Amino acid sequence: MTPDQPQPPPGPGPGRDREDRRARGPAGGPPAVRIAIALAAAAASLASLGPAPSRVPRPTDGSGGSAAVCRLPAPPEPARVQGLDVPYNARFTFTRVRYGPSGFRRRGWGSAWAHDYPDADRNLQTILAEMTALVPNTTGSNVVDLEDRAIFRSPILYMSEPGYWSITQAGAENLRAFLLKGGFLIFDDFEAEQWHNMAAQVARALPEGEWVEIDGTHPVFQGFFAVEDIYVPHPLVRVHPAYYAIFEDNDPGRRIMVVANHNADLAEYWEWSAQGYFPVDPTNAAYQLGVNYIIYGMTH
Repeated sequence: MTPDQPQPPPGPGPGRDREDRRARGPAGGPPAVRIAIALAAAAASLASLGPAPSRVPRPTDGSGGSAAVCRLPAPPEPARVQGLDVPYNARFTFTRVRYGPSGFRRRGWGSAWAHDYPDADRNLQTILAEMTALVPNTTGSNVVDLEDRAIFRSPILYMSEPGYWSITQAGAENLRAFLLKGGFLIFDDFEAEQWHNMAAQVARALPEGEWVEIDGTHPVFQGFFAVEDIYVPHPLVRVHPAYYAIFEDNDPGRRIMVVANHNADLAEYWEWSAQGYFPVDPTNAAYQLGVNYIIYGMTH
């Protein structure tokens, strides 16, 4: 392995070469049509979004090369985020974990926890409303701190850029209780050696947890959409996606408690789907994976 290639995370797995994998979009005809309709509905509902971002070169995180990326507007400061508290109304509400203030801050990109917020969160809820029998809140989403007992109001938590996350003792205790009670945690948008920080923070909450690589045959990827190819290319960085999970009692036959999208950034596709900035096929596949995650978390 050359220095220009990201180091894979530790743990068992098939270890197959994914050089030639590409996202192929939805499996079958009808899902593709329905996703396209849902994307159109999402675009119509996002009047607050501006024009498509411009492309600028930026060094990649750990891949040694460079990638064309979009110049994203800076997310709002944590203290100024609107709609943090969607009142409980028996509807599904996408819930994102906030961490900081010591979390990594990109130059002009805002806090790491808020990357792709709030549009990614709300766009996914719009797709869920269009495609499934789930009844989500489509006009708002929640942001919670792990130290807050409010996390127990949400069956599913999402965290962006966990490579820059630092957990507190109180957060570790709450997260452990949340997961053991049946909660489901999704990690997204982190690459290469950022794995090691994420795994170290999780170990403070679940020291007994063992990471296992999972492939497209696992039910988490097939619960609603039959996803033909789960390896959606990272939209910004030249890395190869892989998926890892921690299972209840470390038994792969039981439910997933934590799933990690390593070398992947599904929410980037969700965020910019209304502008059509990224190709349709990987955007559809990213939505399919997101929908499957939510359905899995709601039914396991």
